[in-house]
Amino acid sequence: MLLTRRLENADPMFIAWSSYPAAGMPARMARAGVDAVVVDMQHGMHSESSVLREPPEILATGKPPILRIPVGRNDLASRGLDAGYEAVIAPMINSVDDAQAFVAAMKYPPLGERSWGPAQALKLNPDHTMGSYFKSANGETLAIAMIETMRAVDVYEDILALDGIDGLFIGPSDLSISWSGGKTVNPDLPEMQDFLAQLAGKCAAAGKLSAVYATSVEAVVRARDMGFRMITATNDDLLIRTGADSILNRVRV
Repeated sequence: MLLTRRLENADPMFIAWSSYPAAGMPARMARAGVDAVVVDMQHGMHSESSVLREPPEILATGKPPILRIPVGRNDLASRGLDAGYEAVIAPMINSVDDAQAFVAAMKYPPLGERSWGPAQALKLNPDHTMGSYFKSANGETLAIAMIETMRAVDVYEDILALDGIDGLFIGPSDLSISWSGGKTVNPDLPEMQDFLAQLAGKCAAAGKLSAVYATSVEAVVRARDMGFRMITATNDDLLIRTGADSILNRVRV
């Protein structure tokens, strides 16, 4: 699949984040030069209908579609894979039990309990037969657990070590709230930076994916230099705003 093939390249992936269910917008973002697009159901406005619409359009651009499910909605994880998403990001994975439940939805037996029925995924990957998809899906569709609370920080190495967890994704805003005991929201919180670098290193040592949501160009560069393999570099709001600023700052006098 496109995502696992892209990850064979050691260069970091810079991804876009889609929050709004405007038809065709995620695919337009994919054509803008990013390496993948995340369709967000947690804080984004995407519904089940818009989520299920997007994989064919994103894949047609030659970029992999990734889904973020709402907290605890593991039923949507397996459904997203059936629809053609190549990875699923699960928020608020705070314990090994949370991670195991996520793996159960994402992986076929004997690793998990994913039910068979990837009709659209097979149509979008015509090189696969039913048999080849079944044999390869556990390795080619990625389960990515979000680390965004101090509870998760305390056990993140155990979560990372779990068979079926393919990577960890830092949610820096929520993590800063938990890290500060509810005193601030600061995705660039200085006290967290050593931990972020440590997590990226642990993921690399385990042969698994490290990912982070960066909220500025400076944060993207910092994450790249820490060794994160997948970095959210932009979103639909930011693309529109920066594009408008680029034009209007040149024509307004």
